[in-house]
Amino acid sequence: MRILKIQTLRGPNYWSIRRQKLIVMRFDLEELAEKPSNQIPGFYEGLVAALPSLESHFCSPGCLGGFLMRVQEGTMMGHIVEHVALELQELAGMPVGFGRTRETANPGVYQVVIEYLDEQAGRYAARAAVRLCQSIIDRGHYPQKELEQDLQDLKDLYRDAALGPSTEAIVKEAEAKGIPWMSLGARFLIQLGYGLHQKRMQATISSHTSILGVELACDKEGTKRILADAGVPVPRGTVINYLDELKDAIQEVGGYPIVLKPLDGNHGRGITIDIRSWEEAESAYDAAKEVSGSVIVERYYAGRDHRVLVVDNKVVAVAERVPAHVVGDGVSTIEQLLEKTNQDPNRGEGHDKVLTRIEVDRTSYQLLERQGYTLQTVLPKSEIFYLRATANLSTGGIAVDRTDDIHPENIWLAQRVAKIIGLDIAGIDIVTPDISRPLREVDGVIVEVNAAPGFRMHVSPSRGIPRNVAEAVLDMLFPPEKSSRIPILAVTGTNGKTTTTRLLAHIFKQTGQIVGYTTTDGTYIGDHLVEPGDNTGPQSAQLILQDPTVEVAVLESARGGILRSGLAFDASNVGVVLNVAADHLGIGDIETIEQMAKVKSVVAEAVLPNGYAVLNADDPLVAAIAQRVKCQVAYFTMNPENQIVCDHTQQGGLAAVYENGYLSILKRDWTHRIERAENVPLTLGGRAPFMIANALAASLAAFAQDVPIEQIRTGLSTFRASVSQTPGRMNLFNLGTYHALVDYAHNPHSYEALGGLSAITR
Repeated sequence: MRILKIQTLRGPNYWSIRRQKLIVMRFDLEELAEKPSNQIPGFYEGLVAALPSLESHFCSPGCLGGFLMRVQEGTMMGHIVEHVALELQELAGMPVGFGRTRETANPGVYQVVIEYLDEQAGRYAARAAVRLCQSIIDRGHYPQKELEQDLQDLKDLYRDAALGPSTEAIVKEAEAKGIPWMSLGARFLIQLGYGLHQKRMQATISSHTSILGVELACDKEGTKRILADAGVPVPRGTVINYLDELKDAIQEVGGYPIVLKPLDGNHGRGITIDIRSWEEAESAYDAAKEVSGSVIVERYYAGRDHRVLVVDNKVVAVAERVPAHVVGDGVSTIEQLLEKTNQDPNRGEGHDKVLTRIEVDRTSYQLLERQGYTLQTVLPKSEIFYLRATANLSTGGIAVDRTDDIHPENIWLAQRVAKIIGLDIAGIDIVTPDISRPLREVDGVIVEVNAAPGFRMHVSPSRGIPRNVAEAVLDMLFPPEKSSRIPILAVTGTNGKTTTTRLLAHIFKQTGQIVGYTTTDGTYIGDHLVEPGDNTGPQSAQLILQDPTVEVAVLESARGGILRSGLAFDASNVGVVLNVAADHLGIGDIETIEQMAKVKSVVAEAVLPNGYAVLNADDPLVAAIAQRVKCQVAYFTMNPENQIVCDHTQQGGLAAVYENGYLSILKRDWTHRIERAENVPLTLGGRAPFMIANALAASLAAFAQDVPIEQIRTGLSTFRASVSQTPGRMNLFNLGTYHALVDYAHNPHSYEALGGLSAITR
């Protein structure tokens, strides 16, 4: 077997509108082309030995029985590679289930389509599946060591590409709310929404977050001073820069026990609490200095550690954080208890799991020594031993939800603190014996205010109710009355795409909005060329959707980009399909005009349910797309007697028709005449039928997006087939005794259309 090509799809595509993350692998079975699996000696046994979990795989609804039954009875190798690639991802912790296998027009060459969660892992799984099957064919088995390496590599790829727990929570909630998102590829930024309505997030710092608030929160001593001046209970403390200042500082805060922590640290790094001796203080000072040049010395307040999350000036979650610990059973040593605790499948490295593995460090040994224990001490039954003094989840702590327990006065105080510091998303650390009582009654204090607080403890607490804190963030960024999307109008077809796209963009300019559009000659924002070139693929479309000035996107969407990567957007408001002709057949395994129609239909099928698919009723292949879409349908036609359109409009549907010399919009029994074709410069005085059809499509798409007829009329009357507005499309030059017509005709249908025009104009 030989892999010929691997492509990554990242949006609605030829294979699926809903499953937008797919790998397409094209490979040659070579000598296996005519040999089903039951004719390969030992293959079934070798496959079952390598991947016994394939027992749970079932084929598509059209297939009878399970997958392994098909292998035993005889199925083609492409089908097997598909299931193996999916199973490898499953075993590596990536649940995927969608796959397809199709033979191409080239004998023995197949396309295998598999779903992925991480594209690098998906591509790896596709290659590994071929490797595994080839090994079983050649050697009768796949070495266990190689399989283990494959799975480890897949896990590493998935882990390295995974979003952090806070970002993942925000992304999942965005998807649930239908808010589009994309990674911006720099500084871990993600974009929520499109164009003008976009917001950006970096972990839990939003585009609303004040830089002054972040800077102040990072200055722990400055934060404490401002809060103290505002009457907020905070620990007594001071800042030192040198070890010889430590003794005086300890006396200043009232003596032992104390806390030492870096001035600008995070995640609990360098913090030591409940220090009771000079030796401990010296060691804690060194640990804090490794993180920061300045060290905070504070009085130690006994109590439980709580994180209060405030979003948009409202408390949305409260968690009690319990330091990393083990619980004695009267038999096991502390070291054995720790090993058993770390075997919890919910614990992993860093933030890749709900909980973090507990590691023994300097603080752990200090706590052991204070208790007179070692790692070999057998802990009495039910006794709790804390291996950390601080309760950060990143050092192995656990979280207990206390959202329903917090006292109303403490809620008020936390919300006030967030406003004082100036943070839209704030994590407020409170030490108190009882969060259900006011801090002033129990000598509780606010010890820190954190910018970019982690969400993991609230989204996945060890005990208690998970809180959907990401919802509060998205409600802040996108209140109910505020959209996350800009209108997206996508245009495809064999001929006329660029002209229609440019005309549609020109019509929208009449509304006063900033229009971003992509064409075969460049990417434009407003009247400015941003990037020259044939820009009809997803990369150029993303440029438009990422631009914060764009209010409307008009995107020419060509066959090549759809097949290569899928659409750049999850859904659009209008999808225009102009026509389908026998052009570019034999490329990208699209061999028939019917297959080409399916490629073009992706643009229509990806329209939002309340949007419109604008279809050419005069082209049977395009008109038939109406049966596949889940949105509203609007037709355009050059024939006012077109039966599809007559039936459609009588049923209340929307259409654009060329009738009695006019470009008109029809619905039920009313007609809006936009303009006479002869007054539309693009149609060359009404003598270019294909340009009339393009104008009908553009007018209908604009009308479906509530552009007033007057502005559509203005757009039509001010748009000309010229070098400036439609370069290379119907550019007619008056050279005195004769005229020269320049057009980018590139297939028989466009030649035929131009021939008809010359016959009319001679």
